[in-house]
Amino acid sequence: MNLEIRECLVALSYFFFFDKQTNMENENKQGQIDIELTPDVAQGVYSNLQLIQHSPTEFVMDFIQVMPGVPKAQVKSRVILSPIHAKKLLAALQENISRYEMTNGKIKDIQPGTPYERINPIGKA
Repeated sequence: MNLEIRECLVALSYFFFFDKQTNMENENKQGQIDIELTPDVAQGVYSNLQLIQHSPTEFVMDFIQVMPGVPKAQVKSRVILSPIHAKKLLAALQENISRYEMTNGKIKDIQPGTPYERINPIGKA
């Protein structure tokens, strides 16, 4: 094999190797999402009442803050999800609650008759 052909084959094999590596790196990058958490969102929103409604195409979750002794509550945030993402959220919550309870003990349910229960009877929201 003459030197010119050999150099060309080496260059091609390097190109295909490099291209394959680049594609693999791009695939890895495509599978990951760079998530930015801005300072105002990082503070979070406190919610002690949630209302969930749905239609055939979406789930609407309202996160509400009820203050003791105040007759009016305010929706602090609304999140709209597709049905598949609502189901993924449910699975993620179930998994995280299980992990929490393994570390911290079982979460106690709200007792009937508490102020929260009067505002939001279980199964009515």
